[in-house]
Amino acid sequence: MGQFAPPPPPAPPVPPSCANCVTTVQPNGGPPVQAPSSMVRASDGKTRIDTPNQTVITNPAAQHAIILDHVKKIATVVPMVPQLPQMPQMQPPKPGAPPEPPKMPPMPPVAVQDLGKSLIEGHPVEGKRYIVQPPPPPAPPQPPAPPQLPKPPQMPGLQAPQPPKPPAPPPAPPPPPAPTISEVWTSVPLKVPVLTKITTPTGVQTTYCKPAQTAEPDPSLFQIPAGYQMLVPKKA
Repeated sequence: MGQFAPPPPPAPPVPPSCANCVTTVQPNGGPPVQAPSSMVRASDGKTRIDTPNQTVITNPAAQHAIILDHVKKIATVVPMVPQLPQMPQMQPPKPGAPPEPPKMPPMPPVAVQDLGKSLIEGHPVEGKRYIVQPPPPPAPPQPPAPPQLPKPPQMPGLQAPQPPKPPAPPPAPPPPPAPTISEVWTSVPLKVPVLTKITTPTGVQTTYCKPAQTAEPDPSLFQIPAGYQMLVPKKA
């Protein structure tokens, strides 16, 4: 009987830090849109990301995140680790036929490239590039063949030779879908993303942050403020 693997050791403490960020979304064929945000991280790994109307608080030790809606004054608590689905009931195999294993959907291939070390405004960073190739699109359905009509009878002596019809050229294969490319440059001393660039078929999203080490943040920053209604999603 096999033994369960021990749980992974807790993550080492990280230096408390803060950052002011600006995200620029450049859609294809449209004007760019910018949105400010800020980030605060405690030494135990708790993070708080603030946008104009929303705040996301993550707590790795409790394995949950809190989403604060500042317009509706609602706090939604969601698990950080998705729950596993229930095990389906096993059907008895038919005699003489081996049971078929369940088919899992293929995961899109991800290529990781090391971009090395660099400096962004004097800040030492390390870069990674993640390339996600989407699966090819399904083949379009073939139209049904037209029904064959009976040929009309031909009069004797009026038959004319007809040239053979040239074969139809094969259809051109569709172009492969464009991959999603993400470049992440992370601060070496603070372990905080400084520059993130995500390129998709619909446009480019770039987030630039100015991280700095700070004192330990107030624990109240990672709690639900007073006056907010707390919602916990029901388990499926």
